[in-house]
Amino acid sequence: MTPLEIQSFIVDVPDFPKPGIVFKDITPLLASPAAFRAVIDVLAERSAGLEADGILAIESRGFIFGAALAQRLGLPLQLVRKRGKLPRAAITVRYELEYGFDQLEVHTDAITEGARYLIVDDVIATGGTAAAVAHLVAQRGATVAACVFLLELTFLHGRAKLDGLDVVSLISY
Repeated sequence: MTPLEIQSFIVDVPDFPKPGIVFKDITPLLASPAAFRAVIDVLAERSAGLEADGILAIESRGFIFGAALAQRLGLPLQLVRKRGKLPRAAITVRYELEYGFDQLEVHTDAITEGARYLIVDDVIATGGTAAAVAHLVAQRGATVAACVFLLELTFLHGRAKLDGLDVVSLISY
């Protein structure tokens, strides 16, 4: 299945979650085993040579792609969650949103010094969330092998916040 065929499973929802936004609904893609398999096949192919030691999947839709990719590549999976959602000791990063701030956490033992990680999420928009996770990786003495996304909203220039990092995206808008 080509990226164009995969893209046909993504549905535009106008004015969600607020007027003027066109939400990219990936649930039809997830409902198609063939389309979802094709996504993971392509992302695994593009990530295989990046010499990653693990995957950091961003809450919540990043968990879907991160888990499947980790299984396919035979890599350990670590979850990046909103503050207060992890059951054990965690490290936190605060990052800026369009209007305000948010925080993400990983368990203190999730990132190993000297290791290389794929940061996985469903969409790169402004790049702030992935940049915050990249900051956590660097703070722990590890390296970002690449940032991997299903969708890229190029008009929001998210790659600029990931300057110097490899970015893998399957579909661009």
